[in-house]
Formats: sequence, structure tokens, C-alpha cells
Amino acid sequence: MASVRSLGSPASDELDLPQPYLLFLGDTTEPGYAKTAFGLRDWAGDKCVGEFALPSATVTTGLPRLSPREAKAAGAQALVIGVANSGGFIADAWLAALVEALEAGLDIISGMHARLGDLPALRDAAAKSGRQLIDVRRPPARIPIATGLKRGGNRLLTVGTDCALGKKYTALAIARALRKRGIDSDFRATGQTGIMIAGRGIPLDAVVADFAAGAAEMLSPEAADDHWDVIEGQGSLLHPAFAGVSLSLLQGSQADVFVVCHDPSRERLLGDEAFAVPSVEEIIDLTIILGSRTNPAIRLGGVSFNTASLDADEARQLMEQESLRLGVPVADPMRGGSEFERLVDSCVR
Repeated sequence: MASVRSLGSPASDELDLPQPYLLFLGDTTEPGYAKTAFGLRDWAGDKCVGEFALPSATVTTGLPRLSPREAKAAGAQALVIGVANSGGFIADAWLAALVEALEAGLDIISGMHARLGDLPALRDAAAKSGRQLIDVRRPPARIPIATGLKRGGNRLLTVGTDCALGKKYTALAIARALRKRGIDSDFRATGQTGIMIAGRGIPLDAVVADFAAGAAEMLSPEAADDHWDVIEGQGSLLHPAFAGVSLSLLQGSQADVFVVCHDPSRERLLGDEAFAVPSVEEIIDLTIILGSRTNPAIRLGGVSFNTASLDADEARQLMEQESLRLGVPVADPMRGGSEFERLVDSCVR
């Protein structure tokens, strides 16, 4: 018999996921849509044995390319769908590969909106092979309506000029930096990849709209005065498709500090190229206006740049120029260095 699991993700409960993973890239040709695979590679690399993709895929994580049977022989226990496409659907073109994974003895873990058990081909193959179909993008039950009332503790939220450009990476890096400094802190995951990395969280974009701000309050509850919750941002306040979840997260988190995440090489919105990427300044101003509704003391901690498309010298020069222009620290958390240390200093001053 197959086991179909839809895992609610309360912030305090550890998820029990079969590991290690084989990362499935499907037929992806846009790196931004493979953020789940890249996130697990970069932040849970010890849990990843390789990648598996269709012949038409052009994106790679750089991990060994393995078939499901090879991955199983290498110790993999589950295939993770490493794609986060617009709409969160499981493409028909993927089904044969996913069935192959089940027949090879791997469970399937998905962070998509579509439920694995709703697809007859997967449900039947899982039943025959006795494997699990595990849906991670499921919010907990009984989420309350937001109150907007102030609660104790400190909260840092990453916000973006667009989707898939570094909000999760920035939050993870800052949370790690705070712990290294001896500061009591937690990374609070709000998306499927962050939940798989942290083992807990709430998928904000899967919560009914009226309860999304309440879910953000639930995610970062009352805490001690010296505690920091570093909250993974979602979407962008100026993205026509995803602004709703961004606003709910901003006002529900009652962020004390926010960090704007930006890819200086990106000109058009991911998945909605009719619109230009807004400026960092636009997002700063809008975040303060809207965030001050539930926290009048909200302030900018700095700016996080995704400089993956630049060499080290170009990245350093650009960040120095932008830091002078904006009057706040600008850093790439993945490059680290003194720029990033100044960003962390500014956040917790």
C-alpha cells in the first residue's frame, strides 16, 4: 500500500522526511525555477546524493547526475521535486520520471501546490511499490486571524524587489551569523524549500488569504527581549501575482528590521516579464509605509545583493557604490566578508 502524507508545518514541530535526497530538476531551463534544488544543495548538501533531470533540462546543480536506481544504490531514500515553477504544478512530462523513481524504491517529496496523491499515475505507482508520496506545502490547522497586536522579541524580515533572488539565502545567512555571535535566534521558514532545510515552518503561499497574516504571527510568536526571529520573505510587494502574500507576511511578522534583497542583473520580473523590476528605493519606501501599520518602529537594516552574475571585483565595486548611494550596508551574504559583517551589525544595533 502507498502512504500519502500531507504534512502540516507548525513552526515548532520537526518534520520527519526520508533522507538523503535525489534532486529532481524536471525539464527546467530557467535557474530561478530550480530554487528548491539549489537551496537544498547549498544549505543541506549533506542530505543530497545527486540530481536527476529530463533530457531537455538545461539547469544543473553540479551534483552527480544519477538515475533513480543509481541514487537508491548510493543511499538515497527519496526524490525531492527541486522545481518551484509559477503555479506550483506537476507537469505531465515529469510523470514517467517520477514513476521511475517510485519503482526504484524512492519516496517522493514535493513542495508544489499540486498534491501528489491527486495524480493517478503516481498514486497507482506508489501503491504498487509501497512508497510514500509526501506533500510538504501544507499549512497547519487552526491558523488564527491576525490581531496586529505587538508581541515580545525581535524580528527581521527579508523582502525582495522580485521573486527567487535571495530572500531565503539572506535570512539563512543572517540567522547563522547571529548564532555565531552568540545571539539567540531562529530561522523561520515560510516556503517549501526553507521548510525542507530547517525541518519546520509554515508555507505562507498555501494559507487561505484571510489567515495569512495570522500565520505570520503564529510563525514568530511571543519571545524573550533578546531573541531574534529571522523570517524568510516571500514574493515582492510590487509583483502583480505575489504581492498579497508579501504584504500579509510583512504586517503579520511586525518586522522590527527588514533587509531588501535584489539582483542587480535582473531587469524584468521573473515569470511576468511585462513588468520591470522595481528599484531598491521603491521597495524600501513601500515596506516602511505598509510595515509601519503593525510596527511603527520598523527600520531598514541594509540591502542584500545577489551578485552571482558578477566576478568578485565587479561585485565588490558595485556594492561599495550602492552602499554610498543608499547610505546603508550593501552585501552579498554568499560572498560574506566585511560587507556582510557590517550588514549584520546594522541589523542588530
